[in-house]
Amino acid sequence: MFGICNLAIVPLRLEPSDRSEMTTQVLFGEHFKILEHTEKWSRIELAFDGYNGWTDNKQFRLISEADYHILSNSPAIFNGDLIEYLTTPDNQLLSVPIGSSLAFLEHSSINPENFSFEGLKISGVTSKQQLLQTAFMYLNTPYLWGGKTPFGIDCSGFTQMVYKLNGFSLLRDASQQATQGEALSFIEESEPGDLAFFDNEEGRIIHVGIIMEDNHIIHAHGKVRIDRLDHLGIYNIDTKRHSHKLRVIKKII
Repeated sequence: MFGICNLAIVPLRLEPSDRSEMTTQVLFGEHFKILEHTEKWSRIELAFDGYNGWTDNKQFRLISEADYHILSNSPAIFNGDLIEYLTTPDNQLLSVPIGSSLAFLEHSSINPENFSFEGLKISGVTSKQQLLQTAFMYLNTPYLWGGKTPFGIDCSGFTQMVYKLNGFSLLRDASQQATQGEALSFIEESEPGDLAFFDNEEGRIIHVGIIMEDNHIIHAHGKVRIDRLDHLGIYNIDTKRHSHKLRVIKKII
């Protein structure tokens, strides 16, 4: 079985319960495989990053295997505005956040509502410098565990969405993203757009941010914010102390 998210933002949970932890979100237009199916809940695997979890059966629509493969092989098209809306022929509106997938709109078998979209569409690989321009769009977004939108986002959701909107694929969690790309030996070797990873006392990767020019970093910590980056880690410009210990810098692209 296969499905597509036909609502703006849907929680993906660790267990099949409304009280269970939200591990990530499924945005409008994202498609997936259904691994398990019960009366109320389905465990799904997202096509984009392979992440899996439980979602309410009322919050997605089934599609055929053929349509799943059509979407998997179609060029990516995303909403490029912080918030936009789609319309139906009978003038119903559906608001969707930045990063919502729009490729399915061209396929009538996957778009029975006949949604149309008049907003900004973005697609394809852009320059590395554009990564930071995209990142700035999320400034001051509140931190939300499992979040992927300007209404709430976590550290790895932030980096994943910034890269995704510029045509690059990152895995979902910080520890997973740390397995990608080429490790750099020194901060001085990094470029704006590279990723910096941070660990805890047990050596486990728990945080990630995007390197900027002049030893700054943009990351989600309380909110999406800009702080200083040095050889020790992130120096919080408000508290005047280090908040995260640097583990590794990765060049992804």
